Amino acid sequence: MKACPLPDQSRFAFIVGAPRCGTTTLAGFLRKHPDICFSAVKEPHFFAQYDLTGLSDEELKERVDEDYLARFFDHCSGTEKLKAEGSVTYLYAPERMGPILRLWPDAKFVIALRDPLAMIPSLHARLLVNGDENIRSFTKAWAKIENRKQGRSIPRSTIDPRFLRYDEAGALGSRVEQFFNAVGRERCHVVLFDDLAADAEGTYRRMCSFLGIEPIAGMNFKARRAGKSFRYGWLQRLLKRPPKAVRTVMAGQKYRQRVKPLDAADGPGIATIFQLRKRLLQWNKVPARRVPLDPRVREDMIARLRDEVILLSKVIDRNLSHWLGGIPEADPSRAKALRA
Repeated sequence: MKACPLPDQSRFAFIVGAPRCGTTTLAGFLRKHPDICFSAVKEPHFFAQYDLTGLSDEELKERVDEDYLARFFDHCSGTEKLKAEGSVTYLYAPERMGPILRLWPDAKFVIALRDPLAMIPSLHARLLVNGDENIRSFTKAWAKIENRKQGRSIPRSTIDPRFLRYDEAGALGSRVEQFFNAVGRERCHVVLFDDLAADAEGTYRRMCSFLGIEPIAGMNFKARRAGKSFRYGWLQRLLKRPPKAVRTVMAGQKYRQRVKPLDAADGPGIATIFQLRKRLLQWNKVPARRVPLDPRVREDMIARLRDEVILLSKVIDRNLSHWLGGIPEADPSRAKALRA
């Protein structure tokens, strides 16, 4: 693949998912590093949202410089050793990573992964809070998978219906294999949520080593707070995923950063709306209530995702036999011993 690097020769790192696997924690580690300039918005989703693969070198450089770097990295000093961002959608769009490698041939990717039995219900809860999901029961949302494959039962507020296909979100073996094939295994560093929870500092140091930066002292490795839910779903969806006609104003600062014209100046009225929106979201917030996974859903998830976990264990060469409640075949060393 021929490279067409931008004049800005900063190295780039991308935290590419999967969702609800600790990507926000990893992004927080990088954001606090003095040698890294992290994107103004954690998840620009730029290279997944736009297909840039057919652009010429000059067209690609111009588009990325004007619509990506100027929008999300304008605050960078230019002296940083590394630029970074954290769009989890990139893991699900490996075919669109080519332009990244053309622009930054030494780009690196951090892939965070987690046991699907924990990841997928957590994703459902997060999509509820974001306003993309409107079915509060995970059992009922899981039952809608086949309907959603046909484009039915999709809430109008949903920005990306792909994540409502919870079985596809959990197909981690296929996703990671395809991503490795697209960008190269040597460019990727896998972080398991198990490791992050058990040894956050060690996980941080290994990620820094992979990215070629020195870990900094004084990093806070305390676990993040418990998840949140909301009082009224209609209010949450209105504030998180408002109608398109007013979305650039009501959807919040992060969304506005992604879509507003770069030369548009936000007046005091916009700031007032953001403050009111923040207060309403805070008022609507309540602690999340833990709901045990329905045994029937659990068995269906295991049946659907068993082969994916076995494949993932082979692709990343890690023992994942404890995932999905216990799958002995997801231990590569066991498979090697049987073949010997």
